[in-house]
Amino acid sequence: MKRLRASALVNGLLAAGALVTLFPLLWMVSASLMSPGEASATPPPVLPARPSFDNYRELFAHGGMWRYLANSVFLASAATLASLIFNVAAGYAFAKLRFAGRERIFRALLGALVIPGQVAMVPLFLELKALGLVNSYGGVIVPALASIFGIFLVRQYARSIPDELLEAARIDGASEWRIFASVVLPALRPIVVTLGVFTLLATWNDFMWPLIVLSDKDLYTLPVALAALSREHVQDNELMMAGSVVTIVPVLLVFLSLQRYYLEGLLAGSVKG
Repeated sequence: MKRLRASALVNGLLAAGALVTLFPLLWMVSASLMSPGEASATPPPVLPARPSFDNYRELFAHGGMWRYLANSVFLASAATLASLIFNVAAGYAFAKLRFAGRERIFRALLGALVIPGQVAMVPLFLELKALGLVNSYGGVIVPALASIFGIFLVRQYARSIPDELLEAARIDGASEWRIFASVVLPALRPIVVTLGVFTLLATWNDFMWPLIVLSDKDLYTLPVALAALSREHVQDNELMMAGSVVTIVPVLLVFLSLQRYYLEGLLAGSVKG
């Protein structure tokens, strides 16, 4: 009986915590279905009196949301793919390949982790300006090509690959590229998916850097476009909630579909790291 009561108490506390966490998201969805001005009532209603998709129709018909959604999908996908290529290759090299200065370079990279990202924004902007990448998709993608965290994550996981497996492939005559593609990548799949989810979420939700580097409204991503739209519709809370739902739902679906691999990568990394 004691164990049953303890289990009920724990489950009740977890359910209450989940409800507190999810309530703002659920109310956001509810408010997006309300008629104009309904969410501003005192006290604000929890459910819409007459649910309607008019706010979504307004966003896509006159708010240019299709364009901003396409921009976010393209930039997040391109940045994630490019980041995985560079981070996985670099992480494997630091873990398993021998070259001059490997440990010193890696320690220098780890030291750079303590530098706030905001400190590098000005020199990074000037560098991209010199390359002619300001106000272009490249200005958003290039800074995401490699990250110290991504290299570190892959390197720690790649160290668990047995050296004997790689040596056996070399003895069989496989080239380094063949070993990387046929042996290393399949072994790194959980951490590759984990890093891909991290990068996708970070790129999709990034507001500051696209705001700095993009000045053309047609290039805006969803977070930047939503902020610009809020200045035009300050009192239209229902429309803003609809825009927030459109911004959140795509990455939420991606995360839920890859959740199993994501958790596998985290748990395997905690055991093997």
